[in-house]
Amino acid sequence: MTVWDDLVGQERVSEQLAAAARDADALVTAATTGTPPPEASKMTHAWLFTGPPGAGRNQAARAFAAALQCVSPDRALGGSPGCGFCDGCHTALIGTHADVTTVAAVGTQILADDMRDTVRKSFTSPATGRWQIILVEDAERLNEKSANAVLKAVEEPAPRTVWMLCAPSIEDVLPTIRSRCRHLNLSTPRVDAIADMLVRREGIEPDVAAAAARATQGHVDRARRLATDPAARARRAAVLRLPLRVEDIGGALKAAQELVDAAAEDAKQLAEETDSKETEELKAALGAAQGGRMPRGTAGVMKDLEDKQKRRRTRTQRDSLDLALTDLTAFYRDVLALQLGSRVAIANADAEDALERLARGSSPESTLRRIEAIAACQDALDRNVAPLLAVEAMTMALRAG
Repeated sequence: MTVWDDLVGQERVSEQLAAAARDADALVTAATTGTPPPEASKMTHAWLFTGPPGAGRNQAARAFAAALQCVSPDRALGGSPGCGFCDGCHTALIGTHADVTTVAAVGTQILADDMRDTVRKSFTSPATGRWQIILVEDAERLNEKSANAVLKAVEEPAPRTVWMLCAPSIEDVLPTIRSRCRHLNLSTPRVDAIADMLVRREGIEPDVAAAAARATQGHVDRARRLATDPAARARRAAVLRLPLRVEDIGGALKAAQELVDAAAEDAKQLAEETDSKETEELKAALGAAQGGRMPRGTAGVMKDLEDKQKRRRTRTQRDSLDLALTDLTAFYRDVLALQLGSRVAIANADAEDALERLARGSSPESTLRRIEAIAACQDALDRNVAPLLAVEAMTMALRAG
């Protein structure tokens, strides 16, 4: 198993990254042995990975990082970097490699404070690995100050530093940054390719794998979660019942409240798993006395952690809502396909009775208006409108049709 095996349906991108990793390996070898470097290299210091949600932007960047840090002895015998088994590959893939730094948005933005230490680290030499790698998973969430900090680092990087930025589209990144990056665009994986991956890698039954892949329409992580997590299937089933519950005002408002409450519960569960561990680890690092009493001068550090955790809970709730809205959009897309007699495959075959009921009871025009209402709700959430207000406005619009 190589590091490229998890990139479902991205053969072209895998080939380009594998070629760059081979050239990067030759560059490191030339630098350490004093031999002349290769004249033409496919390796560069900054990369931009774009593609639709679920295509595997972050996975592609992390696989590339692992290939760059590969220390397999097979390389000396002509093998390609990225074996997937050596210590360099393994630690890079699971996120524990000392020279692979991952930056992800804690809240709705990546703040300059979140980037300061990372940018400083990017100018240092690798501690143990072959390259110093900075992987920014949510480059579209860089605000003005943090984006300018990244720009300065990308303009004049250290000789052995590689930046990897991931974003939904090239337009989501500042022109001054993207002009200094090599751009790789990932495509939406085919449904059958995702189903095949679930069967081979996760041991899922073929029928279940095919249903999960079809329901998520090319989103690899969601398909894996839907196929392996009963709670995820239950949440999706609850969302798909919502269109039948908005026939009166009371039902619409109640459905909105339940949708927001479910997202808040997801955020709470994540917080319970991570916040207490982070807090205890920070207290121990600051030298908290027995009984939890903190040393003087550490209140500000603890307050910063609390603010970070609050921003993460907010983002988790918004992401959970966005996932539900994506499922709703797919539901009404199926309704529209039935109304227009389209031959497009139905994504939500498990809700076929509800789809046919809505298709018979409404017009294509009203279905399009409902899809637009969901998109308007997503836009409102992006503008930090209170979740309950945004979702209530959507469910009332779904009722009106």
